[in-house]
Amino acid sequence: MLLCFQQYNTAQDSLSVKSEKKHAKSEFTADPQRATMLALTFPGFGQIYNRKFWKVPFVYAGFGGLVYAIGYNSSQYTKFMKAYQDFTDVIPETDSYLEILIFADPKTYDPVLYPETYNASYYAQYKEAMLNRIDYNKKYRDLSYIGIALWYIVTVLDANVDASLFNYDISDNLDLVIAPVQIPASGTGVGVNISMLLSF
Repeated sequence: MLLCFQQYNTAQDSLSVKSEKKHAKSEFTADPQRATMLALTFPGFGQIYNRKFWKVPFVYAGFGGLVYAIGYNSSQYTKFMKAYQDFTDVIPETDSYLEILIFADPKTYDPVLYPETYNASYYAQYKEAMLNRIDYNKKYRDLSYIGIALWYIVTVLDANVDASLFNYDISDNLDLVIAPVQIPASGTGVGVNISMLLSF
């Protein structure tokens, strides 16, 4: 009888020890420094370390959108720069601008191919339009590069803040106490002291 009781107690003790070990393993404490270093090493690793897996697609969607913007604006910049160079030279064979000005008649604006019929004001108008488009694509290409750097910093800061606030406990047991206090001064004064008390 005593032997059975000892075996029962031993079994209960081993179960409680296993339960405590399991609970200890499931307890996770995020380290802000480690989260920051992981986020700096590779985008999204800090969010994975903080167990905020749902943020990872947003991290890569931001980078993907900015990379697409860089690629698109770079290709448009190259295309319009080539068209502008061809438009302003005097070589008839260089006519890549015809692919851009598809809705305009070259006889009205091209002094190289149609010197007798072209209009100088149309030529100046299309030349200015191409320069504006070159500046536009260059501006947004450069802004997209800056955007990648800023988005990278945002993802690192997000990982750091998440790790810092990971174990921050906001309890529902808060009490507000308002009490009068005496203010030491040369004259008489009345003040109010407000304290937040955390109840456990």
